[in-house]
Amino acid sequence: MTELKNLKLGVAFCGSFCTFKKAVVMLRNLVDLGIDVYPIMSFNAYTISTRFGRAEDFIDEIETITGKPIIHTIHDAEPLGPKNMIDALLIAPCTGNSLSKISHAIVDTPVVLAAKSLMRNGKPIILAISTNDGLGLNLENIGHVMPNQNIYFVPFGQDNAVAKPYSLVADLTLVPDTLKFALDGKQIQPVLIKY
Repeated sequence: MTELKNLKLGVAFCGSFCTFKKAVVMLRNLVDLGIDVYPIMSFNAYTISTRFGRAEDFIDEIETITGKPIIHTIHDAEPLGPKNMIDALLIAPCTGNSLSKISHAIVDTPVVLAAKSLMRNGKPIILAISTNDGLGLNLENIGHVMPNQNIYFVPFGQDNAVAKPYSLVADLTLVPDTLKFALDGKQIQPVLIKY
């Protein structure tokens, strides 16, 4: 199985703000594993403060952990693939909105452009979904991208089947193992887990 040390990994944050604190812990763990992380944020993730935290605080924390400025513009995301700046892309959290855009080849944010940029070179894209409609309208998008040979999913499940019956969330503790499998061209199993 592929080792993760010295992997050049893009880690992209989309606007699932309730997941940010867990995603920052995941980010710190990836850096501790020796992964060279290139942080990326969607427009919304980079600019919107919510009850889950201020945008500026997340930006400062992410840049401190990675030692790199966050890629947050279309212009800065475009060369990731053509210039072979990164070996793989992890989108964590990946919102239903970004998943839908990837599924339909809509490229209008830094995160989805980063994904397209790596697809052109056949590099792995790993999605850690966090969406309130994963078992709703976005189920079609999950099914649409899952067969793609270069897209892999961090195992996910229903985080609250009673109160939010359509919601799906990836288990971010499984990111390192998912990365190892994806770098070997395999989907970690099982994909569907009890959350």
